[in-house]
Amino acid sequence: MHDDFDRCYRVVQSKDARFDGWFVTAVLTTKIYCRPSCPVRPPFARNMRFYPTAAAAQRAGFRACKRCRPDASPGSPEWNVRGDVVARAMRLITDGTVDREGVTGLAARVGYTTRQLERLLQAEVGANPLALARAQRTQTARVLVETTELPFGDVAFAAGFSSIRQFNDTVRAVCDLTPTALRHRARSRFSRGESGAGALSLRLPVRTPFAYEGLFGHLAASAVPGVEEVREGRYRRTLRLANGNGIVSLTPQPDHVQCDVKLDDFRDLAAAIARCRRLLDLDADPEAVVDALSADPDLSVLVAKAPGQRIPRTVDEQELALRVVLGQQVSIKAARTHAARIATAYGRPVADVEGGLTYVFPAVEDLAEIDPAHLAFPRSRQRTLITLIHALAERDVVLDAGCDWERARAQLVGLPGIGPWTAEVIAMRGLGDPDAFPASDLGVRIAARQLGLPAASRALIEHSMRWRPWRSYATQHLWTALDHAVNVWPPKENDGNLAIPHRRQSRRPTHPGRQGRTVETPADGRPDL
Repeated sequence: MHDDFDRCYRVVQSKDARFDGWFVTAVLTTKIYCRPSCPVRPPFARNMRFYPTAAAAQRAGFRACKRCRPDASPGSPEWNVRGDVVARAMRLITDGTVDREGVTGLAARVGYTTRQLERLLQAEVGANPLALARAQRTQTARVLVETTELPFGDVAFAAGFSSIRQFNDTVRAVCDLTPTALRHRARSRFSRGESGAGALSLRLPVRTPFAYEGLFGHLAASAVPGVEEVREGRYRRTLRLANGNGIVSLTPQPDHVQCDVKLDDFRDLAAAIARCRRLLDLDADPEAVVDALSADPDLSVLVAKAPGQRIPRTVDEQELALRVVLGQQVSIKAARTHAARIATAYGRPVADVEGGLTYVFPAVEDLAEIDPAHLAFPRSRQRTLITLIHALAERDVVLDAGCDWERARAQLVGLPGIGPWTAEVIAMRGLGDPDAFPASDLGVRIAARQLGLPAASRALIEHSMRWRPWRSYATQHLWTALDHAVNVWPPKENDGNLAIPHRRQSRRPTHPGRQGRTVETPADGRPDL
């Protein structure tokens, strides 16, 4: 979008906050870059330049506006929609891959050489991987400076800088303030709540409209005891991070999400924030989704009822895949019990003074020698789960923020016991593919029938082509048409004990061409989660 000067200039003139994160506006006379919605008077067009990212503007010698703070705007929704190598690399950079594994590790993740990847990113987003990671480190440092009393040396290394001098120079160049002045300014502008050691309170921006009831209701209905909980209108869960564990508490508001995070190590802050945003699908472009889905008269009434739906995603793609398999054949209550049993036996313990969180969900490496005694379900599904664990551990199946969506689907359906429905749900909720579509889902089919849409899977898939590339959001809208606990927020008392069936698998003989595989078939008229 940043290449279309006239369109960008019209957005700046209208101060349209929907485009925050799509591009930044740089002013040649002041050497400052801003959000499109910056409240200051727009400069003359001849003095403006547009860049795709804050990193590109910083690389061109501009510093961040102190009033609108463009480095804190929502991320570009473009990287959520696309599945090409640039989008995959951007998602991995946001997750902190460059800080943990370097540019070489990032390039290996996406299957390119370092030189090829740097050339692609420079051509499309105006900055190389190091510059993009530097912009993210600066934002992390700014958050720590403004919201904590950590010594600046600790802030520098927690944000990922290699030296105090590099930290000081970068903050001064990007913010036009020293770290000391930045903290003093924050003290005069913002009140600080009481927080314990390692705790931060942040505001996660979101594009409106934001229909959070279905999003948070879904997360609450499927919460794993000990790993997730709902307490006093907040969704809380544990995180497994590179340098330790964390606990996040997320409270939805119409225009943002309040995030309280407690970390063992502040170096994990950027990754924790990125995963919370991914969990809640906060970088989505709801206006584009509403415009596209409203064009179908059969779906438009449902979209108009609750515009701004988000996909309930995950903080860990591998965890989500395991939980989808655990939920094949059983109720939500049973699926939560199975997952909680595994977390208790193999997860790392955490201390939660505020609530009932006790464990982080285990990594696949921790489950390599899982005891079947902890798997109280049929042996066929035990084999599916164990096969998936080993495939993930050996990277025969790659599920992470930067994986190729189509390749991941192919790898998943190549495993015994995993069919198209399971693969599509993992692609939708785990990988964030906006065009995933579990057409055989019972909830989708029932809702489609209620709206007069085709209920048969093949006919529904054909009809869904008009919803592309937003079929995941169409699925979420269809689920909202059902009388179901996933649409209730805050959850009603005892909703967590509702037995809501997921998908069952037929016990009929398998197809001769698919020997040893199970065939996914409907359970009843309730939605699969």
